[in-house]
Amino acid sequence: MRKLICLFILMLTVGVAMRAADVTFKASAPQAVVMGEQFRLTFTVNAEGKDLRVQEMPDFDVLMGPSQSTSYSSSWVNGKSTSETTVTYTYVLMPKKEGTFNIAPATLKVSGSNYSSNGLVIKVLPADKKGKQEAETTTASGAISNDRLFVKMDVSKRSVFEQEGFLVTFKVYSLENFAISGLKYPEFEGFLVQEIELPQEKQLTLENYNGRNYQSAVMRQVILYPQRSGKLTIGSGKFDAVVKVRMQQAGGGSIFDSFFDSYRDVSKVLTTPPATIDVKALPSGKPASFSGAVGTFSMAADISSDKVKTDEAVTIKVKITGNGNVKLVKNPEVVFPNDFDAYDPKVEMDIKTTTAGVSGSKTIEYMAIPRYAGDFEIPAIAFSYFDIKSGSYKTIKSEPYKLHVEQGKGGGGSSPVVSNFSNKESVKYLGKDIRYLKTKGFSFIEGGDGIFFGSFMYILCYIVPAILFIVFFFIYRKQVKENADIALVRTKKANKMAVRRLKNAGKLMKENKKEEFYDEVLRALWGYLSDKLSISQSDLTKDNVETELAKYGVDESLTNEFLDILNTCEFARYAPSQASDAMDKLYELTVDAIGKMENTIKK
Repeated sequence: MRKLICLFILMLTVGVAMRAADVTFKASAPQAVVMGEQFRLTFTVNAEGKDLRVQEMPDFDVLMGPSQSTSYSSSWVNGKSTSETTVTYTYVLMPKKEGTFNIAPATLKVSGSNYSSNGLVIKVLPADKKGKQEAETTTASGAISNDRLFVKMDVSKRSVFEQEGFLVTFKVYSLENFAISGLKYPEFEGFLVQEIELPQEKQLTLENYNGRNYQSAVMRQVILYPQRSGKLTIGSGKFDAVVKVRMQQAGGGSIFDSFFDSYRDVSKVLTTPPATIDVKALPSGKPASFSGAVGTFSMAADISSDKVKTDEAVTIKVKITGNGNVKLVKNPEVVFPNDFDAYDPKVEMDIKTTTAGVSGSKTIEYMAIPRYAGDFEIPAIAFSYFDIKSGSYKTIKSEPYKLHVEQGKGGGGSSPVVSNFSNKESVKYLGKDIRYLKTKGFSFIEGGDGIFFGSFMYILCYIVPAILFIVFFFIYRKQVKENADIALVRTKKANKMAVRRLKNAGKLMKENKKEEFYDEVLRALWGYLSDKLSISQSDLTKDNVETELAKYGVDESLTNEFLDILNTCEFARYAPSQASDAMDKLYELTVDAIGKMENTIKK
């Protein structure tokens, strides 16, 4: 009996605890209200409660409340019955003055436990300067004036530096019951676009604009980065709206006439005027380590180990954090000693886009493998950026790294390597390129009477190798001469390297990895142009590419085709999701453009 009582108490305690864990107590009210108008403040709890305590609200008059209402609901799903109780406490308030005010959390007791609601912030707007009668007359005419429904494009800055981000907001204002049926935003030509994620369902809020209280909603927000200096124009946006207008009966004077009013849909085209942005060029005196970073940044760098063995991987991790054009920041240069095999760096991005701008971090992991023992030094890593606040360039440097390399078991030879760039344990040796001489297990056989000695075949065996030696000597000499010309070697391998990168881009396209696809196409194009024109990638710009291609007699249309592909890739990485056929088309254009370039520039 005692065990049954204990079990019953335990089950009761667990049931109460489970119910307590599911209790929600929530406060709700409009985000904005108009001075002189009433509004409701409600507290909702999903259980029977008591002893509701609401703190004083000195900025509001309490006209009524709290009034309590209770609702019950039950459902039967998969043979199980569930029931729910909802209790609502309602206050009717009126603001005393204009401004922004807080309503403190309320408390409620449920099953012996105290619960607190959320707090609220309410903005009290001034009353409309224009009266209701004018609004009704305007609506009745059937024409929708521009001050009753319009879209506004807000630009946070009109004067910026090149690559400095600024916010553009598209917001609709309305005094009508409307619906937007078509959206056509500007192209943002000359800018790189970074979208700010907004809810799919647009929520209307009350906002006072030019003395009138409108229902407003944010349609789209973007951060724009100007890609060149000068006067850049953001074009007009166009939006198709449908408004439901009430048509009053003619000659009516009775209070019952409103019951017989008819409604019709009226179409209206909303446009946003263009905006001109003054983009200032970055000042002269750019540091050697500057690669286009604009904003506020910090850098941290560390090395995996300062003592390794030959054929073991060493990694340097560089993390750049800040607010600005983080996605466009180029990797700082890490110079490994000549006796190291260096690999392409691995990059990870952690980016967040808000109305305050783009912020986050870019982590670059560099990997190299020492092939010989000794003491080496990796020079300090430098990163420069243009600081908007001070209007000057700033450079951050790490400490130089001293590395002691001991002889490993492999004898310091060079071995093929596969790596995921994360740590030295992931490096696998695929083979050894050293084979030892065989010193046992062979014997000499005595020759015959010398019939072969002095014969024609004997002489031929000397002449043929001599001729082959001379031929191969001249071929080898020519090859050595060509290999000595690094620019020529790079030029010959340009197409091969581009094809390899485009194969990777094709795989990313099939996997529908949009950003990685466009990044790989960009790397293929810039790498191809760098090798073909014998210009380092850090010195390549769209302007000098155009000049250099003209020197080689490349047709202007082919040059423009290359530049269009580069611009499309840079834009598409940060634009809203592209269709898969757009990636297919770009891939084909890139392959075709490189093929045409190979036929044009022949060295």
